[in-house]
Amino acid sequence: MSLWRQMRRGLYVLTHRRAADQDIADEVQHFLDQMAPGDRSSARATMAREQVRSYGWENLVDQVIGDARYAARRLRASPGFTTVCAITLAVGIGASTAIFSAVYPILFEPLPYPDAGRILMISDRGAGGSRVDVTFGTYAELGARSRSFSALAVVEPWQPTLTSRAEPERLDGQRVSAGYFRTLGITPRLGRDFDAADDRPHGPNVVLVSNALWQKDASMLGKQITLDGDRYTVIGVMPAGFDNVVSPSAQVWSLLQYESSAPFFRDAGSHYTREWGHHLAMIGRVRSGVTLDAARREIEDLARVPTPEFVRPSWASLSDGLTVHALQDDVTSGVRPALLAILGAVLLVLTIACVNVTNLLLARGVQRRSEFAMRAALGAGRARIVGQLVTESLLLALLGGVLGLGLAAIGTRTLVALSPPELPRVDAIGINGSVFLYAFGVTTACGLLVGLVPALQNTANLRQREQREQREQREQREQREQREHREHREHRGQRGQRGQRQPRQRHQQRHHSIRKALVVTEVALALILLVSAGLLLRSLGSLFSVPPGFRPSHVLTMQVQDAQSRYAFFSQALDAVRRVPGVTSAAYTSQLPLSGRVDGYGAHMESNTRTDESGDFSALRYTTSPGYVEAMGIALRRGRLLDEHDIAGQPHAILVSESFAKRNLAGQDPLGQRLRFGPDTVWATIVGVVADVKQQSLDGDETDAVYNTTSQWVWVDAKQSFVVHTQGDAAALAPAVKAAIWSVDKDVPIVQAATMNDLVARSEAKRQFALTVFEAFGLAALALAAIGLYGVLSGSVTERLREIGVRSALGASPSDIVTLIIRQGMTLATLGIALGLLGAIVASRAIASLLFGVSSLDPTTYAGVIVVLLGVSGLACWLPAMRASGVAPLIALRTP
Repeated sequence: MSLWRQMRRGLYVLTHRRAADQDIADEVQHFLDQMAPGDRSSARATMAREQVRSYGWENLVDQVIGDARYAARRLRASPGFTTVCAITLAVGIGASTAIFSAVYPILFEPLPYPDAGRILMISDRGAGGSRVDVTFGTYAELGARSRSFSALAVVEPWQPTLTSRAEPERLDGQRVSAGYFRTLGITPRLGRDFDAADDRPHGPNVVLVSNALWQKDASMLGKQITLDGDRYTVIGVMPAGFDNVVSPSAQVWSLLQYESSAPFFRDAGSHYTREWGHHLAMIGRVRSGVTLDAARREIEDLARVPTPEFVRPSWASLSDGLTVHALQDDVTSGVRPALLAILGAVLLVLTIACVNVTNLLLARGVQRRSEFAMRAALGAGRARIVGQLVTESLLLALLGGVLGLGLAAIGTRTLVALSPPELPRVDAIGINGSVFLYAFGVTTACGLLVGLVPALQNTANLRQREQREQREQREQREQREQREHREHREHRGQRGQRGQRQPRQRHQQRHHSIRKALVVTEVALALILLVSAGLLLRSLGSLFSVPPGFRPSHVLTMQVQDAQSRYAFFSQALDAVRRVPGVTSAAYTSQLPLSGRVDGYGAHMESNTRTDESGDFSALRYTTSPGYVEAMGIALRRGRLLDEHDIAGQPHAILVSESFAKRNLAGQDPLGQRLRFGPDTVWATIVGVVADVKQQSLDGDETDAVYNTTSQWVWVDAKQSFVVHTQGDAAALAPAVKAAIWSVDKDVPIVQAATMNDLVARSEAKRQFALTVFEAFGLAALALAAIGLYGVLSGSVTERLREIGVRSALGASPSDIVTLIIRQGMTLATLGIALGLLGAIVASRAIASLLFGVSSLDPTTYAGVIVVLLGVSGLACWLPAMRASGVAPLIALRTP
């Protein structure tokens, strides 16, 4: 029969069941009518009809539907059991689906650009192999000399202030070279892209805007908007789904308009030009037909071999080479260890949930032994019963999967809310087709996993039963032939009884061993999760005990941006803030510690005690108003602080950090030493040494730093962070401080208002995020392990009621019974802890990059987790033990 006819026949049978049955009955009756009258029987007719029905694919579908209906009835008959199993699986499936929704788009899904794997990030190689932003001169050289890239582009952050009839709004944006979007492979949805002819000094002011910004005013395309006081023409709108991974929050883009052949210095060597500052990120798209390795080798060769056409200054000589990484690796490198550790943790939770449900199904199988025996007696084979049990577990998993998707939706929103600022592609986190497919696959796998093991175990004695029945039939034939040997027959009857008892005892022992092994596994996995959470908790405690170099208490900060960079405005605003009631001191600075910003420049000592080829080294720049060190509570180690006398026209005075003095002036008195810093060619004198400050993170090394006053710096920064030390709650003074600043100029935007305590906490948001997830999973694993242990002991007590009754009748006291049950449970818990310790030692290496100040083998953490697990295990054992001690001997002995 052709495949098409088989399909048609099967669909007809499934949709016209009565007519199909009548056709089969007529066909069988016609077959019987042709047989001899003595061969006809109702049994033969029934067997013939069943045999005909068994042919065709529709029989399998009909069988699956029947099994599903029967499974639904069985689960509906046990609502408590069904609810517990479904919720347990929902926790595992929902948690794993939520984590997958975050991990997949960030780590595994290609970036949302055409041929995203061919986009590379190119950086200058700094000390120790660190990545350093490139200069525009390096970009121009590579663009002219490279043949492996179809497009190169550079970009820098830009935060312009949008001025309109409403209050001013500071936007996140980027200044880019003209080929930036072509390098990514993205074109504007409306309007046009940047033109290379516009990317030149004094070129036209044009911008591209995001779809979200355009939707606020759909008439802006083709018109001019005011950014930082200048008029810009909106020439295009980016697509609605554009994911700018280099700067996810960017809403507006403008051109760099740098000079491709700019000199190193301007104004007869006063300070270097912007084209030769290390402040640009560079990306490139590898040309089709060129391998990524070939492109990397070419970049390395170009950096190593300079040419006379492209002269390099000493600070951009590329002597250490260039580093080349895939854009996706560059975007995700900071969060990859944490996300992989979290993914491993959630898989452990899913495993524990599956083990728990497997244990419950094993216990339920004991209660259904008579049902299995009855079905086997009616002719059902082991495969048929196993199929039915697996169908029940799949239906349970389906219920858990549906509930799990609901939990995953909630968990996804929670993850986004708790995500650290450095987590990329947050907008891509959500329930989509890939996540739904993952959830379906996990649900199916869980259904098969939790169903197959109990099904095989609970039906293991059916084959033995069949063999026993065959043996009994054979013995009955022998008994009929040898009736005269009664003693011999009795002896064989006794041997048959022993044969019945021994397989059943072996089956029960194997059943109990499997359940105990599953409980041991649960306890071991729970210990691994709890140890990981404990290590992260102690690590955070160690981090927050690290002195940041300043006093964060009672300090309020906020960033103020003045597009015109007016020194007079910042001075007047600072005076207004100092007059606010409750303010004890105030100042402003070009960059705040732990704010995510790093601004550094090269320095050259007059004594030249530490030099490389150029005699330069780098340090962080803090250009501040007088009083900043006092407001932040930074300790003065030597000399004096900057004050109101350090103004323009006076000798330039600076402060340096302790690490600066130790590294660059070892064995010398730093006070009175002179240096040139950054673009400033005036020699500045060190007047004081202050304590080191943590700039990037609490676990970072001390970085050299230089402090100078705004009036003695080359320019006035457009963005200044105000630092306000208060008498009481710093956050409560935020409205009054903002009002004071706006009293000087109501059009300046004020953003990022936060206390220094908040900034300290946010600096370790990645570790806190991982800790929160591990704590949640650890508690879930602990609860599931306790439930599993309780379930095994409770089932054991039920199965051993007669034994307990006998022990009580023979004189065992209630305390003896309690000790017996608790000893059994604690033995399993101890075995699980022993195995879990080995697993935790291995698993702790996965989170080693997230630890600080604590060893992955920290004995305090391990001891604390063991105590918690033993305590919870003891409680889980105590409840069944108390129930067993209260059993009356007579009632127990009557129990079948």
